[in-house]
Amino acid sequence: MNNTFQVRLARAQDHQEIANLMFFERYVHRHLDWRHPVDWLGSPFYWVLERNSRIMAVLACPQDHKDITWVRLFAHVGQITTNEAWQILWEKAKSELSSQGNITIAAITLKTWVKDLLDEAGFANDEQIVMMVWKEKKAPAWTLPETISIRTMTEDDLPAVALVDEAAFTPIWQNSLSMLKQAYPQAVVATIAEKAGRIIGYQFSTASPFGAHLARLAVHPEEQKQGIASALISDLTSKLLAKKIEQLSVNTQSDNHRSLALYKKRGFQETGEEYPLYTYKFTGSEATKDEVKWDTVKMQ
Repeated sequence: MNNTFQVRLARAQDHQEIANLMFFERYVHRHLDWRHPVDWLGSPFYWVLERNSRIMAVLACPQDHKDITWVRLFAHVGQITTNEAWQILWEKAKSELSSQGNITIAAITLKTWVKDLLDEAGFANDEQIVMMVWKEKKAPAWTLPETISIRTMTEDDLPAVALVDEAAFTPIWQNSLSMLKQAYPQAVVATIAEKAGRIIGYQFSTASPFGAHLARLAVHPEEQKQGIASALISDLTSKLLAKKIEQLSVNTQSDNHRSLALYKKRGFQETGEEYPLYTYKFTGSEATKDEVKWDTVKMQ
């Protein structure tokens, strides 16, 4: 029996074995994503560690944007140590990602064992993600300018929504059109703000075990400071209360003072929970001319 390890790209036929590993094994890090980790199979930067034709570990960092990606999945079986599985797969990841130019790889986790791996690998923790919650019996009142209206989002709105998202967020937080298409069916309430027939803001909210979660809120930079975000929140909470949902959570960056002030003004309170954001930046000094086609997996 050959006990040597082999690292290879994950294939579509690995679907069930990776799904089983995620379900049954103890050490599993999964990025909170609109897309399930196995749905990324077929993308570059998705590796498995094999021994005797059995998958022992998996590391998935497929890109949705050219210059940013996330540690979307890391997991391993109990017959290999966490450090050994990570070191082998992370060395492979560094080798391939560093050859592609300027790329930032990010991860968010509350698990101590994942934090330890990221710290030892040289990831920087420069930012915290703050959890806030709204618990009220009445939606906050807010009046929109007469030229702006709010309505329910349709699937046909998504291309315009993607443009708002791109304008409103830095690359690390942007959602591509393909990701928004994944998010849309999962929303319990999805609305847009419109001005002269043009979409200028939107929100996605999903169901959560305790009520609902405001997963996405954005207003185009050219249209900010008009109360549009507040109006979207007021409209959202009214719709949630009509559904007998009286709790709404949201996450935002600890250094995003405008966002924190907005949510506090609208009745949200910090829960005390914080999620560390880790990043590792490849400088591109080892970039090659043969760049990997990072957007292999596309939503139709």
